[in-house]
Amino acid sequence: MVGSGFGGLFATKALAREDVLVTVVASTGYHLFQPLLYQVATGVLSVGEVAPATREVLRRQRNARVLLGTVTEIDLAARTVVSESPAGTLRTPYDSLIVAAGSTQSYFGRDEFSEYAPGMKSVDDALELRGRIFGAFEMAEVRAQDPATTADQLRAQLTFVVVGAGPTGVEMAGQIAELAHRALRGNFRSINPSHVRIVLVDFANAVLGPFDPRLRDRAAAHLESMGVELQLGQRVVGVDRAGVDLEAADGERTRIETPTKIWAAGVQASPLGASLAEQSGAETDRAGRVRVLPDCTLPGRPEVFVVGDMLAMEGVPGLAQAAMQSAEHAADQIGRRLRGEPTGQAFVYDDKGSMAIVSRFYAVAEVAGRKVWGLPAWALWLAVHLVYLIGFKNRLTTLLHWAVSFVGSGRSERTATRQQVMARLAMLEREKEGPGTSPPGTPW
Repeated sequence: MVGSGFGGLFATKALAREDVLVTVVASTGYHLFQPLLYQVATGVLSVGEVAPATREVLRRQRNARVLLGTVTEIDLAARTVVSESPAGTLRTPYDSLIVAAGSTQSYFGRDEFSEYAPGMKSVDDALELRGRIFGAFEMAEVRAQDPATTADQLRAQLTFVVVGAGPTGVEMAGQIAELAHRALRGNFRSINPSHVRIVLVDFANAVLGPFDPRLRDRAAAHLESMGVELQLGQRVVGVDRAGVDLEAADGERTRIETPTKIWAAGVQASPLGASLAEQSGAETDRAGRVRVLPDCTLPGRPEVFVVGDMLAMEGVPGLAQAAMQSAEHAADQIGRRLRGEPTGQAFVYDDKGSMAIVSRFYAVAEVAGRKVWGLPAWALWLAVHLVYLIGFKNRLTTLLHWAVSFVGSGRSERTATRQQVMARLAMLEREKEGPGTSPPGTPW
């Protein structure tokens, strides 16, 4: 099993009753509940509530073991997974393989943007953004003490640009607005946090593109009522330390001055997808996802399954539900093979709907063909996310933090350190320097 996200974890748990030894190889020691990362970034939840230890989750599953290591190669001919661990290179043989390595943030060929606009795909991203978001208000308070600071400079300091108007971008923009107008009220003496400018940017002409047009319109109207400025039909053509450059469809360019940029647009499948495709003769799509056979296997490799965000199949979106279902399908195929039953059944995705939270007490959702918005959709969103959080402790503490943040106005997780803010930049710098630049024993 490659990966400990939704795909890797659900496949492992689905094999709990089979006569197999499941080896989970993952670059982190935790299962990340990625849909709630933005709440870590905005001080609602702690890291532990969205990233429980994988070993803790699987502690009662005696046929599963977890190995820490970054998978660098999958040799289909030798049936071997090669990973780099703190102890060195590890080669793990397999009889059946499920690849659920997930995806990373995509900057659409402009990777230099990542230096100034963190994404929202990892714990490191969320903690860095927490420091940058809360730090923006702190810096505004400090700069307000300087008589030389102009109104435009202070305005720029309190400007937040979120790139990408999908669910993550909408949820992030809404939470920053909640922070500014509710949670931070009365916390400062020289600035008014509610005097923020929050800009949601997307090249598409609507927020929440895959949703029903009525829900898109309601979400957009609610965001605007919260003071979020929608810059739709705008392409990001430049990102630097001081701001963002936008270009409209007619070629007109504008610039937004801000030190705080958040990238929530686009994903790219793990580079392992390209390697698997090359070895098996499969194709990949523009996002690097592998075009698998109907049963989620690679051409000519019935023992290798590709699931989750690495899977390219018509009608299967890159959502957590698709990862869970494709993973359970792969596990079922392995179980059938062990029992001598017919295999090769096509994976059929059961669309359970989509939902996005816009602010406290307001969300939009499509469930079982029904369109729901406002408080009912918000309650449904909470219930669904509580169900899929792993472990009773996580559900209980998450519920308590939601009560503090949504019923009250506090943010109990506002701590951020300089190390958290700078760690990702240090990693990017090491990657530029090339292999062999990491400290001994830290392959990441």
